[in-house]
Amino acid sequence: MPASTIKTSEVDVLIIGAGPAGLMACNALVKAGVDVRIVDKRPNKIIAGQADGIQPRTLEVLQTYGLVDRLLKELNQLHVAAFYNPNPETGEIELTDRAPDVSDTSTPYPFEATLHQGAIEDIFIDSIRSSGLDVSRPFVPVSIQISDFDKSSTDPDMYPVRVVLKRVDPLEGQIDTEIVYAKYVIGADGAHSWVRKTFGIEMEGEQTDYVWGVVDMVPDTDFPDIRNKCVIHSNHGSCMIIPREGDKVRLYIQLGCNEAVDTTGRVDKEQMGPEKLLDVARKSLAPYVIRKPKAIDWWTIYRIGQRVAARFSIDERVFIAGDACHTHSPKAGQGMNASMNDTHNLSWKLVQVLRGWADPSLLQTYESERRKYAQDLIDFDKQFAAMFSGKVKTAESEDGISAQEFMKIIRTSGGFTSGVGICYQESAIVNACHQSHAKNLTIGKRLPSQIVVRAADFHPIELQHLLPSDARFKVFVFAGDIYEPSQKARLAKTAEELGAEDGFLKRYSPGGNILAAFDILTVTSEKDIVRVADLPELFQTHWTKVFVDHKEVNGSRGGNAYANFGIKGTGAVVIIRPDGYVGTIAPFEHVADLNAYFAQFMKQS
Repeated sequence: MPASTIKTSEVDVLIIGAGPAGLMACNALVKAGVDVRIVDKRPNKIIAGQADGIQPRTLEVLQTYGLVDRLLKELNQLHVAAFYNPNPETGEIELTDRAPDVSDTSTPYPFEATLHQGAIEDIFIDSIRSSGLDVSRPFVPVSIQISDFDKSSTDPDMYPVRVVLKRVDPLEGQIDTEIVYAKYVIGADGAHSWVRKTFGIEMEGEQTDYVWGVVDMVPDTDFPDIRNKCVIHSNHGSCMIIPREGDKVRLYIQLGCNEAVDTTGRVDKEQMGPEKLLDVARKSLAPYVIRKPKAIDWWTIYRIGQRVAARFSIDERVFIAGDACHTHSPKAGQGMNASMNDTHNLSWKLVQVLRGWADPSLLQTYESERRKYAQDLIDFDKQFAAMFSGKVKTAESEDGISAQEFMKIIRTSGGFTSGVGICYQESAIVNACHQSHAKNLTIGKRLPSQIVVRAADFHPIELQHLLPSDARFKVFVFAGDIYEPSQKARLAKTAEELGAEDGFLKRYSPGGNILAAFDILTVTSEKDIVRVADLPELFQTHWTKVFVDHKEVNGSRGGNAYANFGIKGTGAVVIIRPDGYVGTIAPFEHVADLNAYFAQFMKQS
């Protein structure tokens, strides 16, 4: 190939795949000032169908990037789940229960939401465009190589990953081949991931016999709960109803194991169109009626597979994320949420390493944290999909699933499916040695919802809204009663130790600029008046960073943060990772343990 037809470039991070996982990573990285490139093989973005469920934890995460307000305007909220089962006498379905769709109240967003994937991608695309970046389309990768390099090297000018990109259908005279040299590559290129296959990473798990169809449409029906999430078990199969934005709904329809399957066992869409899918749904919904819709927005058929990639990275230089490393059923609404939270987890670690603030070993925690989560998700999904696709318990089918058994699983799995219950295991960035000093603030889980009052102006503040995804660690100082003499003395000593030259705040801040790498926030115990100026200087970095554990002025919200978190009046320091998860906790007398925590993965500036 003539050299004139090949373009070469260098980039800190190359992202292959502009779905939710890739766009989440791109947005996080570009906002942090990283030189990033994102490519996708599709000439245009998705306009309908695909994933649509958004869980509470994902809404919390999107809030930290400043994206949730637009999302809330466009999405549909699900507050109630209705459960239908067959009447023992007539065999037709009837309502057996209604329950909160999200039972966890520790989130500012106690509901599930739906919006089609294309609209969610639009929000990300508009955000990265505001930073002067766009998705490069349509490009396909044709080769990827990692050069031999010293893995302990911290050379910031090393670009060990070589990727050859090919432009799809180039215009006449347009360069069709590009060689990109990258420091890191993220393969967010879907369930059939080219990146994963190129490196020979196996997907471990199995394909089930469960075949389902999906139809998006504006329904014409007399079904009473059509605008609520519905779980329907009938003698003719199972069905799920998911209300969508506007007037649309999505139907998940259980098919027979051999329906829409060819002789090789592969799903064959030509055997089952949307009208046939609706005919199957009508049997499950009887005595209720679904008339022929004016239009079908989108439809598909799939066989449930439950697999996890054997590894999520290659030499901590190439990573896979999202559907590229885990596949499961869509019933619990985890696919897109798991994908976006994969790269939310990875992005801040890449930023820390690229800035030279953290040792490259930090990147190992991406696989250890997210692969463990993916395995837990698959284990849950196997149980959930089997129950959802299984037979209803009747006099003739004693081995079936009862409504009571199904409801029990729904209720006990709420923390997992909502995302708010995810807990990372102990590692270099999760240290629970002082868990007893904030017994209800679980180390390894995200900071729960809590209202406090800003000391300077009595403004009620949600603590989660103090956790922007800006790659900084948040240092929460629960100061106790700063006017009690002995506590005031303890607080002063803690400030001195935290602000010492060999303390983590100065040791791991670029040029000694503490606020570049850390955000210090102070929460005092309940007092009617707390003067910001009465705190040690280190704990009053700005008047907007000091709070009181008090109800808001009208007494309707807030207060009891110390009690809710299990923090004693003697106080504690809580370290929140850049992704919003509690990294470690220490009482005032153990500042040395905080220094040791950061020493495991941070680099001295």
